[in-house]
Amino acid sequence: MNWAKKQTFAGYLFILPNMLGVIVFFIIPALFSLVIMLTDYQYSNPDYEFVGLRNFQRLFEDEVFYVALKNTAMFLASVPVSMLIAFFVALILNRSVYLKSLLRALYFMPYITSGVAVAFVWMLLFQPGQGPINMMLRALGIENPPGWLSTMDTSMYAIDIIWVWFMLGYNMIIYLAALQEVPSELLEAAKIDGAGSWRTTWSIIFPLVSPTTFLLLITGLISSMKTFGLIEAITQGGPGNSTNVLSLFIYHNAFRYYEMGYASAISWVMFAIIFLITILQWVGQKRWVHY
Repeated sequence: MNWAKKQTFAGYLFILPNMLGVIVFFIIPALFSLVIMLTDYQYSNPDYEFVGLRNFQRLFEDEVFYVALKNTAMFLASVPVSMLIAFFVALILNRSVYLKSLLRALYFMPYITSGVAVAFVWMLLFQPGQGPINMMLRALGIENPPGWLSTMDTSMYAIDIIWVWFMLGYNMIIYLAALQEVPSELLEAAKIDGAGSWRTTWSIIFPLVSPTTFLLLITGLISSMKTFGLIEAITQGGPGNSTNVLSLFIYHNAFRYYEMGYASAISWVMFAIIFLITILQWVGQKRWVHY
């Protein structure tokens, strides 16, 4: 075996453990779900039958599916909001700010915190009676503050606030890395030409970090579509399905009602939605992303 073949063989050995994990835990289950979505397979019933597209017909007649779809759209709206806030926080921390290293760590810390811990803290903060947020609102003169997680009208907005806060640190760190690559010569030239801070940010900095924006947008939307642990820990999809998103809808059907065939059909519909969103972003980025 010559040197080149030895190096190739060594490379395959290095990626083998990861590839085995991908095959065993992702590819094989995906192919299995592709088969059972055409059946009425359930954990509690070992005898299952081929039902064709009946699961999809049931799905598109299921009112909870459309509620989950609407809630998912509301949840995805938190991604650009978090990115926008993170961009301006990164702009501030990229300058000479007192204790900026400590501030960067504090902003990033929620992202590496346990989801259960995050859920518990925010449940206390949003407690409608004695929670700190509503107590502060009452102190500001608001007599009837929102019920947040306890009411159907505001629960999804509360989840969005939590997700914006949770993702803020990660988005900020990535933007901060991109801002440090912006050539200082361009910023100095803009300053000499009389451009203000807003014009410099909009015309120079934002276009130069647009590849990072595209990366955060596409990965943020995909990760948000798959998120269920945080919502499950806080509201379990309630009250009254008001925070039930597609990923949670799949989880409940699979592991609470044990309808694996139906859950698999929902999973592939969600995959189609993610694929469509990704394609639209990939086509649209040609208009606003500058490499």
